[in-house]
Amino acid sequence: MARTVRHYVDLQARERPGKTYLIAPETGRELSFGELKRQADNLLRFLIGCGYVPGDRIGFYCANGYQTAAVFLGTMYGGFVSVPLNLVSHASQLEYVLEHSGTRLVFTDAEHAQALGERVKATGREIEIIVIDVDAPNLFLEERLGTREAPAPKASDAALLMYTSGTTGRPKGCLLTQKNVISGGLFVQQAHELTPKDRVLSSLPLYHINGQIVATVGPLVHGGSVVAPHRFSASQFWEMLDRYECTWFNVVPTIISYLAAADPGLQQPDRSARVRFGRSASAPLAPELHRAFERKFGLSIIETMGMTETAAPIFTNPLEQGARKYGSVGRPVGNVAKVLRLDGGECKPGEIGELAVKGDNVMREYYANPEETAKAFDAEGWLRTGDLGFADEDGYYFVTGRLKELIIKGGENIAPREIDDVLYKHPAVMDAAAVGIPDAHYGQEIFCAIVLKPGSTATEVELRSFCEKELGRFKTPKVFRFMADLPKGPSGKVQRLKLLDA
Repeated sequence: MARTVRHYVDLQARERPGKTYLIAPETGRELSFGELKRQADNLLRFLIGCGYVPGDRIGFYCANGYQTAAVFLGTMYGGFVSVPLNLVSHASQLEYVLEHSGTRLVFTDAEHAQALGERVKATGREIEIIVIDVDAPNLFLEERLGTREAPAPKASDAALLMYTSGTTGRPKGCLLTQKNVISGGLFVQQAHELTPKDRVLSSLPLYHINGQIVATVGPLVHGGSVVAPHRFSASQFWEMLDRYECTWFNVVPTIISYLAAADPGLQQPDRSARVRFGRSASAPLAPELHRAFERKFGLSIIETMGMTETAAPIFTNPLEQGARKYGSVGRPVGNVAKVLRLDGGECKPGEIGELAVKGDNVMREYYANPEETAKAFDAEGWLRTGDLGFADEDGYYFVTGRLKELIIKGGENIAPREIDDVLYKHPAVMDAAAVGIPDAHYGQEIFCAIVLKPGSTATEVELRSFCEKELGRFKTPKVFRFMADLPKGPSGKVQRLKLLDA
């Protein structure tokens, strides 16, 4: 079976043309598989008629919407390379991505057109900008369409060029093939036993790999559907879950935290058998938060882990409640994984090292960056993820932090998440993140940022005493800072190395 976006768009349009694929709750508009194919065909004809050729990089810089999904999938359908542009990128990062990727055309909406125009002008490159209405029923008027066609893309062709957040330097472009993209969607289907009857509620941005692969490509390959609001809203989450009869929801730990801390009067979850589970990814889910959410709402959360470099999924916990492990990202799904020591040898169960992965979803390369590509892959083709963790005797994987975020105090390695997880047990703490700071005696000491739950109070003395009981004095943070919010990327992952600048 050909693993390309065009194959699956054509397949679903042929087998279930009238079935709903996407619902835009702001307008109530529904996109069927048959209509998705028509719009993808039209986008292909439009781009070819404008002089673009398959392989050209075509970007989008707009909010979630009916047409945002059509542009994302339609670009890859035609054999072009989709370049999602992050709406919360710094100006310099956006300019770098526009230059480095060689993007020739960017679709945007009215809200973001001026900012994009300024960034394009700053690059000095000739980049066409087309403003679209993300909620419109059609992208283009029929008279603007060309008549030329293009050959179907192959599984090995480039499909998606996704840039990492670049929190410690210039972002890197993960070049994913058609096969990588479709494999990511198939692995999501396999992990959660999804069928055409399943419908996901996802408020995650389409410029992030989770929103793209899990919630957009996933339903495409298994024939299901997605409810895709412009953005997450705690006050509307449960109502949308119920109104659109969703069977699962796709969230990140930040959303789980907001829902768990929200006014109980706003929460009306449907606890019927229809809602099978919620899926959490993109950042670690603290076990205490995980348990608290499930107790409060009676809904299961499946913790998973993925990366941009792997077209989202790597690990997942099983669907069965008794087989899941709190604090674990689960077992490999669709690919294989192992834990490596710094010398390249494989770690024993329980031994902490760097997680590595192989599979059909693993990117081809970092685009136009051979040095970083060489660093990312070992001699046997394993992708070194940069994540620290271990596997237990049952083959479940646990992530303890990022290699670059490891705190080394007095020669002892301390995983920041070990401290985070303890603080999540405190009844007043909603969010916590530890990071290393320079220290004349130990080399590094521990700094911890704290966000308290609404209406809750706690002092630095109280939190220090709590940590000393749970962690011991050596691993207790030296400095606590109370903050209104933690700096996070679009997926909700805490950007630890920015904590000291916040």
